[in-house]
Amino acid sequence: MCTDIIPFRIQIAQADLDDLHDRLARTRSPYPVPGAGSEWDQGIPPAYLHELAGYWAGGFDWRAHEARLNTFPQFVTEIDGQTIHFLHIRSPEPDATPLLLNHSYPTSFVEFLEATGPLTDPRAHGADPADAFHVVIPSLPGFVFSSPLSARGWNLERTAMAFGRLMTLLGYERFGVEGGDLGAGVTGRVTMLMPDRVIGAHTHGDRLQLGMAGEDLPVPDGLSREEHAGLEAAQRSWSQMKGYKVLHSTAPNALSAGLADSPILQLAWIAEKFVQWANPATPISREDVLITASLYWFTRTGPAAGDFYWELAHADNPGWGNTSGVPRASSLFYSDPLVRKVLGPGDDSDVFFREHAQGGHFPAFEVPGLFVDDVRAFFRTLRD
Repeated sequence: MCTDIIPFRIQIAQADLDDLHDRLARTRSPYPVPGAGSEWDQGIPPAYLHELAGYWAGGFDWRAHEARLNTFPQFVTEIDGQTIHFLHIRSPEPDATPLLLNHSYPTSFVEFLEATGPLTDPRAHGADPADAFHVVIPSLPGFVFSSPLSARGWNLERTAMAFGRLMTLLGYERFGVEGGDLGAGVTGRVTMLMPDRVIGAHTHGDRLQLGMAGEDLPVPDGLSREEHAGLEAAQRSWSQMKGYKVLHSTAPNALSAGLADSPILQLAWIAEKFVQWANPATPISREDVLITASLYWFTRTGPAAGDFYWELAHADNPGWGNTSGVPRASSLFYSDPLVRKVLGPGDDSDVFFREHAQGGHFPAFEVPGLFVDDVRAFFRTLRD
């Protein structure tokens, strides 16, 4: 392995744990508004947040989770002046396909952990060893242990170039790539910037994106009156949830100051998205919510999302999309006929497409088995 790549272990100082518990104990809550204790119409309900924070302070065992996270091989390196943290889990199968997994927001590398075993060692999970992958999961620049940011300008293009360099350092000249949401943006940019290196690109989406039609996505022609009504309802719902994106993209500094200094704000900011964006039938576990909040808190990287979204909003070329000719695939989760009509492939550009009624915005968290099946099936078509 290249000498520029350094093994890494998570080792949060006890003083930082004590500081977290002290800050949570001294949390000042807003005055309660009668009738507003459990409704989500204004975002995360105070009653839910209070219960979650109480468990974070008094029942959540960070040391146990830290020990589990350290069972996965982690490393750091420096690329383009930036510390890049990543997991590199090699398959026992010598002919495994290298696969770059790109996490999104408000997640981290933890998003993909349940999928890594079946992806890297299908033989041990009762599947075809020919479907094996060498898995690489970098932390986005500025997020968790890829921090602090070394400079401004870390957008999709710069991130994609850094991750391509990472794959070179690991000895992978050709590789597959996968991601959703922000991770889909990185995935698309990797394929556009280095198409000769990408074997295939898989992205995942869900019904949350319906609300973005007409804003970030085109509205297809030929929708019925009922379909237009369904789309308008999704757009109204999204308009009530996208305040985070507006703040991150326009004036993130005040929010960033709070995220770096207040664990209750960091917790609320992350937990709200996990609950509202996941399929209610497959909620993100309380443990995974708190693992993610803890990683953002201990590394002081809650503001990283603001930096990333601001760069995207102010880039001359944000870099979304994939028109490189690389074989591409997509999977939709929490889907229905309207979701497929708006978000599904409008032509034959995708060589692979699947949709599922199950799962949601975080399929590797919510339905890891379906996520793994789709990734395997797509790359199997390229191999065959």
